[in-house]
Amino acid sequence: MTPYEDLRARLAASPRKWLVTGAAGFIGSHLVETLLGLGQHVVGLDNFSTGSPDNLRAVRDAVGEARAANFRFIEGDIRALSVCHAACRGVEIVLHEAALGSVPRSIENPVETNANNITGFLNMLVAVRDAQVPRFVYAASSSTYGDDPNLPKVESRIGRPLSPYALTKYVNELYADVFARTYGVRSIGLRYFNVFGPRQNPDGAYAAVIPKWIAAMLRGEQVGINGDGETARDFCYVDNAVQANLLAGTVEDSAAVGQVYNVALNMQTSLNELFALLRDQLLARRPGLAIQMPEYRAFRPGDMRFSRADITRARNLLGFRPAVEVREGLERTIAWHLGRNGGAHRSDCMTSLTARARASELARAVLAKSKAVA
Repeated sequence: MTPYEDLRARLAASPRKWLVTGAAGFIGSHLVETLLGLGQHVVGLDNFSTGSPDNLRAVRDAVGEARAANFRFIEGDIRALSVCHAACRGVEIVLHEAALGSVPRSIENPVETNANNITGFLNMLVAVRDAQVPRFVYAASSSTYGDDPNLPKVESRIGRPLSPYALTKYVNELYADVFARTYGVRSIGLRYFNVFGPRQNPDGAYAAVIPKWIAAMLRGEQVGINGDGETARDFCYVDNAVQANLLAGTVEDSAAVGQVYNVALNMQTSLNELFALLRDQLLARRPGLAIQMPEYRAFRPGDMRFSRADITRARNLLGFRPAVEVREGLERTIAWHLGRNGGAHRSDCMTSLTARARASELARAVLAKSKAVA
């Protein structure tokens, strides 16, 4: 039995109360689903700026009515300290996912990125301190490694940030350390490396590469590669990120607290390799697809060239054992995309304000029994 399997059994036998910020987002909704599936009591906080009500509806469908009754939702913004205070009340463990992601978005709008990722983060730390929450786990980022050229990436060695987003995530780590030393806040940071999986939004200017490419290939559109395609990433399936969060939220070893950890596979996949994997898996399922060769473009400002994580610290101190590798993760992700709307070759993300409002109303109605609006 792995440490995570043992933890899941213990949690199911002894439920706790968790707060997940960014609960309607990609990773956040997977955390909510896993926790509810283990019989935990969960508070979710989101303002729907990037998250979707559809994700919460999918969670409810996945866990069923009985377990969904353990979920209380707060629609609110982490930039408001009063909202953070309300969300942390009576909570034992906070999993802080709420943030404004995307390197390109931060370059275009550094003020909004700063407000969400630094002011919002500080508000959460203050609320955790005031509510005396025993554990605060937050989403850090591999972008913190910046221009450090060394591989694999080791937590103790970072370079200069390459974007406003990367800077905000580094500031999060500094703030967490200060609050630990000054106020005794027990925190753990998780440096995610290119997390992917079902429910990741394929649309918009800031969509991540994997969902964006899958959606484009299903529509018969050409995908774009920034640079020569040899840029490489340590892609990490979302279930591995969920595992890291639950382990970090419950680890009892005092030496494991106050640390930051890489969350990845210690594997490297180039964009050219990723394109080939997606093409081959899609054609195996849909032989008639007309998948074009990619268009190669200029390198994108703010991007690291190569990224691969050393996960020794997470293995040794958290018991982290990634269970899903890239190929299997891609298979699961493609299956989800094909299963949406009966496998229609289009994205079903809401594209008009009217449609989004209807979806939001429906999701809120589904969650009405357990929702408390801050």
